[in-house]
Amino acid sequence: VSAYIPTNVISITDGQIYLETELFFSGQRPAVNVGLSVSRVGGAAQIKAMKKVAAPLRINLAQYRELAVFAQFGSDLDKATRDKLVQGERIVETLKQPQYATLPVQDQVMVLYAATSKYLMDLPVKDIRRFNIELIKFMNDRYPAVGKAIAETGELKSETEEMLKKGIEEFKEGFISK
Repeated sequence: VSAYIPTNVISITDGQIYLETELFFSGQRPAVNVGLSVSRVGGAAQIKAMKKVAAPLRINLAQYRELAVFAQFGSDLDKATRDKLVQGERIVETLKQPQYATLPVQDQVMVLYAATSKYLMDLPVKDIRRFNIELIKFMNDRYPAVGKAIAETGELKSETEEMLKKGIEEFKEGFISK
């Protein structure tokens, strides 16, 4: 019977979020633990382009949080573990945004694509927010067809993805050389 109650609660509410005080005090707001939270609606409400770029986010963030706890106790980490920690830090930084500063979905897709495709790996964490802001401006100025295609179709088709990759790489070269 006790296993039935949480299942019933979730089905009634269409999901549940799990908040953590540690995340709150580390500056993450809302302090939602994505590894323990569940949603039946989330994916259905997203456009295909967002589903594509956000698909690896949940697992990457869960692995990052798990490894970050483990890394506190061990100093000898292999390259794969260090890379997951580096990428996780950059994804968390990408997800931060000032209060009341919303982004159009096509801009969200572009910055999440950069984060999940490991374009941010060699950038210092302190530069991630500036990188994302300037990337959006660059893409909207130099590659407006990318944002337009995502906004109009809701998809990240292969030709749009290729333009996005090209734009991110071009922007990153200029960003690093500053």
